[in-house]
Amino acid sequence: MGKANEVLDFWFVECEPKHWFQKNKGFDREIERRFVDVYRRACACELAHWRARPEGRLAEVLVLDQFSRNLYRDRPEAFAQDALALALAQEAVAAEADQSLEPAQRAFLYMPYMHSESALIHEEAVRLFDQPGLEHNLKFERRHREIIERFGRYPHRNELLGRQSTEEEQAFLKQPGSSF
Repeated sequence: MGKANEVLDFWFVECEPKHWFQKNKGFDREIERRFVDVYRRACACELAHWRARPEGRLAEVLVLDQFSRNLYRDRPEAFAQDALALALAQEAVAAEADQSLEPAQRAFLYMPYMHSESALIHEEAVRLFDQPGLEHNLKFERRHREIIERFGRYPHRNELLGRQSTEEEQAFLKQPGSSF
């Protein structure tokens, strides 16, 4: 599981939580330097052997869901692997692979649910994040779900994805804290 362990050590040991959710070009470049080849292999579904262990499943999801956002920040490619990451997370949950992970790890296994633009997926996301140790994440999931319920998508992605924003979405995006 060598490279999977490298992914997990990087994300959960080397990095501080402040790195996970803020824009930082240096951090993005570090992920590119160390993990772009792993990312390409994950996109090609060449890391299926990682799924034999819950930690490997998590590492693959991290690469597809989180590293993609760092590697392709402010570009449409940042979201290109969301469906695959979600499918892998769903498989992990169905196999109960999430149950052996620590809360911080589980939060990232569940993150593809939060990133989904499906209201149905967000129903499941609320259930998954409603666990001890994930209260902070649950708060953010509820905010994400409210946006999906209101607009059926994330308006802050519209420009990047070439989608036309409605007047209501444009007004929403002018509000502080409307983007993630």
